Amino acid sequence: MTVAPERPVAALRQGRDLVSPELFDRLTTFCADEYSLDAGMAARIMDEALAFLYVAGTTEREHIMAPSRAVDPAWHTFMLHTQEYAAWCEQHFGRYLHHAPNSKTRTRGLMYDVTDAITAAGFAVDKSLWGIAADCNEPTCCSDGPCC
Repeated sequence: MTVAPERPVAALRQGRDLVSPELFDRLTTFCADEYSLDAGMAARIMDEALAFLYVAGTTEREHIMAPSRAVDPAWHTFMLHTQEYAAWCEQHFGRYLHHAPNSKTRTRGLMYDVTDAITAAGFAVDKSLWGIAADCNEPTCCSDGPCC
């Protein structure tokens, strides 16, 4: 016997859905070329970065949130596309989301807080890119935990 859930289970959101497919492909290609990544990894980190940016901007917590070392290149990539990035920020937040580097605060606890916030906003999270997966290894790990 099959039991149907009382309410349909909502599919998790993807960061890539926050931009057009054309822009996502352009950003991913640039990120791969600029940071010597394969296309699959560039797409993964771009997807995570877009979800991160959306949560940081909509919760106005960007001053206490930080991307992981693995995800940060995707934010840099988006910012280098200045017109698209500025327009996206204005559309979603009504303001420009500045990148104030705070890599010294990239602790395992902060990465858990960030991924928890992204998850709470309904986005899928690739924990291996945040240094909190059980099998984390350099360079996806933040270099501050026992697995690194």
